[in-house]
Amino acid sequence: MKLFFGSSPKKSENNVSKTTESGLGTFGGVYTPSILTILGVIMYLRFGWVVGNVGLFGTLAIVTLSTLITFLTSLSVCAIATDRVIRVGGAYHVISRSLGIETGGAVGIPLYFAQALSVALYTIGFAESVTESFSFLKPYQLYITLAITIAVAVLALTSASLAIKAQYLIMAAIVLSLVSLLFGSPVPDSNINMFASPAQGSEDFWKVFAVFFPAVTGIMAGVNMSGDLRDPTKSIPIGTLAAVGTGYIIYMILPIVLAMRVPFEDLIAEPLIMQQISFWGPAILLGVWGATLSSAIGSILGAPRILQALARDGVLPDWMRFLGNGSGPNDEPRVGTAVTLVVAVAVVCIGDLNLIAPVLTMFFLTTYLVLNISAGVESFLQSPSFRPTFKINWIFSFLGAAGCLAVMFLIDPVATVVAAAIVLLIYFWLSSRELTTTWGDVRRGIWMALLREAILQTDHTQDTKNWRPSILVLSGAPSRRWSLIRLADALTHKRGLITVSSVLPSGSCDLARKLTLEKRIRNYLERRGVQALVRLITAPEPFEGATRLVETYGLGSVVPNTILLGDSENSSKRERYCDTIAHFHYANRNVVIFRENHQRGFGRRRQIDVWWGGMQANGSLMLLLAYLVRKDIEWRNAQLFLKLVVPDETAATAARTNVRDIVERLRIKAIPKVLVARDRSFDEILHTSSVDADLVFLGMARPQENFAEYYEKLQKRAANLPTTLFVLAAPDFRFEEVLTES
Repeated sequence: MKLFFGSSPKKSENNVSKTTESGLGTFGGVYTPSILTILGVIMYLRFGWVVGNVGLFGTLAIVTLSTLITFLTSLSVCAIATDRVIRVGGAYHVISRSLGIETGGAVGIPLYFAQALSVALYTIGFAESVTESFSFLKPYQLYITLAITIAVAVLALTSASLAIKAQYLIMAAIVLSLVSLLFGSPVPDSNINMFASPAQGSEDFWKVFAVFFPAVTGIMAGVNMSGDLRDPTKSIPIGTLAAVGTGYIIYMILPIVLAMRVPFEDLIAEPLIMQQISFWGPAILLGVWGATLSSAIGSILGAPRILQALARDGVLPDWMRFLGNGSGPNDEPRVGTAVTLVVAVAVVCIGDLNLIAPVLTMFFLTTYLVLNISAGVESFLQSPSFRPTFKINWIFSFLGAAGCLAVMFLIDPVATVVAAAIVLLIYFWLSSRELTTTWGDVRRGIWMALLREAILQTDHTQDTKNWRPSILVLSGAPSRRWSLIRLADALTHKRGLITVSSVLPSGSCDLARKLTLEKRIRNYLERRGVQALVRLITAPEPFEGATRLVETYGLGSVVPNTILLGDSENSSKRERYCDTIAHFHYANRNVVIFRENHQRGFGRRRQIDVWWGGMQANGSLMLLLAYLVRKDIEWRNAQLFLKLVVPDETAATAARTNVRDIVERLRIKAIPKVLVARDRSFDEILHTSSVDADLVFLGMARPQENFAEYYEKLQKRAANLPTTLFVLAAPDFRFEEVLTES
């Protein structure tokens, strides 16, 4: 009986070890609802069909494979259930609290429809058994199904507790039917060969598997009652695994009994063949009616609770929030029950048990797949917060997940791809809504584990093959230097790391205030589509703070390799500014100084000029940075000019050939432009040639004595130019190899 009663919303999710005086025990709270779900309509109405189509050994293989997947999933579920209370929503609750609300919703929505379809599966099975027993009712089978579907929905709306009270009576009816079958006799006057091959025209093995698999999907029935158990950490593992084991034993004995007593052709043709070979035929009817009705009631109780949990967590659109409302002291989801009834009635009109069962199989396999992944990830990460009393190795959980995925593809590859596409579409839809939750999940733990491994595997050696800028932006307040941050974003393309940093005066804020400011800056950047880390530091003065930041910021070998900062036009601080630039250079960092033309900004983003002096050091780095800027979507239509000044026409001829060859070899779409000086100064050529540029790259000399005087001349050279970048390459890195690496 598929019961999805979670604990009361007032109960703590973390209070899993608490043993209460009252509540259900292992047998009544876990084992009974689980075994009642397992021994259901498929066993009575389709087990003979399974044996007839694939033979005795094929059936035993299907039972073993199905139960193995369920068993591995049971281990995973028991581990999760003994770590936390599983509240309303069942599997959805587990997955959303483990892998995040997006993953939980992507599985929970299909799971809801699986439960709603289950109502139709069981009521169709009930009506089919009635019309098989009373043939004069066959024309009215659809009406019987609809009446029973509505009746179980009304029962769920009015008296949910009746399902629990009736489970022992139903259990007795099922036991009576199995005993009656065991002591029955073969079909009279029939030629039986239990080891014969299936008849010609039999169904494919995996199609039969898909029809049978829902018969072993009852493991969550008891787990979902964890909040109502006296001792959930003890009852859930024992009750669930005992139910799986009992079901496996019964399902391994039944095919032998059927194959010994009934020809395969009759097993396929007669859905209620068990009644004919039982010691007391009516016992089979009692069993099938009890099993189908209890399972239908369980499903009509379970599906609305999943819907209720989805609505309350905000997974469903806002206009569907009303589905999260509860009624009465037990918080019954009556609105969700009415919606589920509509879905079930629509499916009942299809009326084909063999068509519905494979659809349920795909939904349940998807849910089991993600449940196994949830438990496997939790166990693998060994987070201190994951402390189940029922411990399993993560390998078993991932084996269960692999088994689910493999079986899905073997049953129907197209349906598997479609199911995956539906889940992914729901996932991306939920991700785009940026849902917020009050609980944590394992995703951060996964990233931390990957980060640790990546840092340990990344050594401190220079790697030209995989070089890209990792930028520390000395921006100050981002709103004041937004062009600086936008340039850093264009250079990284969301592939390299950006750290937006600022130096605050000593004593201006405490640690708590600094963390608040960092969060505010991160939110500011995210709202403008920039992914960046944020680091604030306090120091007596900005240059000391910047120096300290470059010396200490980073983790292992993951440190910024490029410092991006604004130009300083304050002559009183030029000496200190230039000393800081020299410090960055000798710390083996690239330095890029951003000198913005405030009137033009980045202009039309149509022309980039690189003033080149060769492949060594600055020349290669400038060409790399210009190439990266042009890959940004806002610069994609820009032309890149590689400009070189030579003294006379003779030198120009050779230079044009060499530069053209270099550009072709580097596979960078740059337009070589060799300029002849003809007694003109470089500054004059620079201003004349780059007057229409939108971004200009100029190399800087290495810091030496009188570097402040050199920098002052550089500033004068760039006066009135378009927005300009002064580039100083790190001293010990061969950027020409980054360009020429094949």
